[in-house]
Amino acid sequence: MSGGIVVERAVVAAVTDLGRERGPAVGLPVNGALDQYSARVANILVANDERAPLVEITASDFVFVAATNLLVAVTGAPVVVVVDDVERPMWEPISLCAGQRMEIVEMAAGLRTYLSAHGAFEVPMLLGSCAPDTVAGFGTSLRPGSELVVGEAVDPVVNPFFDMSLFNLGVLVPHMGGEAVIHITDGPDVDEFAGTDARLVHDPYTVSAKSNHIGLRLTGALPVRRGGGEVLSRGVPVGAVEVPPGDELLVLHRGRGVTAGYPVLAVVTPLSLDDLGQVRPGERIRFRHTTVERAQESLHEWRDRLDDLRRRVETVYTHLGATQLVARGSTFTPSSTPSPEGIS
Repeated sequence: MSGGIVVERAVVAAVTDLGRERGPAVGLPVNGALDQYSARVANILVANDERAPLVEITASDFVFVAATNLLVAVTGAPVVVVVDDVERPMWEPISLCAGQRMEIVEMAAGLRTYLSAHGAFEVPMLLGSCAPDTVAGFGTSLRPGSELVVGEAVDPVVNPFFDMSLFNLGVLVPHMGGEAVIHITDGPDVDEFAGTDARLVHDPYTVSAKSNHIGLRLTGALPVRRGGGEVLSRGVPVGAVEVPPGDELLVLHRGRGVTAGYPVLAVVTPLSLDDLGQVRPGERIRFRHTTVERAQESLHEWRDRLDDLRRRVETVYTHLGATQLVARGSTFTPSSTPSPEGIS
């Protein structure tokens, strides 16, 4: 291989990105990283476009050897990051020299960790995205022995005060573990649950072991639908809180189909979808009502934080003379042509 990483240990890991925006137009789920904030930050820290491919590691360890000099970052669920027996920080850029071994192990909370590399991992694309899609049978899963090519090698980036790649860039690190608070807005069918819809915000719900990237199943006090006939299949958003027959709620996530036929009581806000992507089976969540206006304000504030982080990263790399990193940050252009090597 020309340069990149060689995987030594992987259980549930795949290359993904922010999702297949063009997918729903042709009947495919958007998919992509279930914790979009962590994925975006990982790419910003290594001066990639936020949409660049990166590795999503789910509830397991991941170990690899650098086949060339790399600049990487690890974000998401808290893990222990070790490079050649030396523990390194999450949420900061880390320089690796060819031959160095990185261990991402001992996930303490949350469910998904992200690994980015400057230059981005080069993998097949489908409709402009590398996000795995189980329906289409597309994606790049990783296992021991897998090799990933990275688009650009990077000379070591060193903090002159510490003689190593140690940079505290003030990233806002989300809390994981405990009882997550999930913000929701009213769904189109909320009136059909009048009198019992308040149960959604008064009582906690437990995440079922049957949950996955398609949706989370929740057990707890269920709101009761008052009358109403069958719901025709219709387009539903990511984050829809559905009330199907039975004893569980269903919260649709990024792998959901583009249509569904259950009443939609509420819709999870985009920022809280990231929180749901980190909740483990058996953990509890609480819903909290918000308004569409407040959800939009929070999203704008979130975007401002990411833009500010991008500026800080560019300032640091420019100050250190790593101008090739700054130039790379907005040049990622995905191909739309898949190849058989990416089907798994």
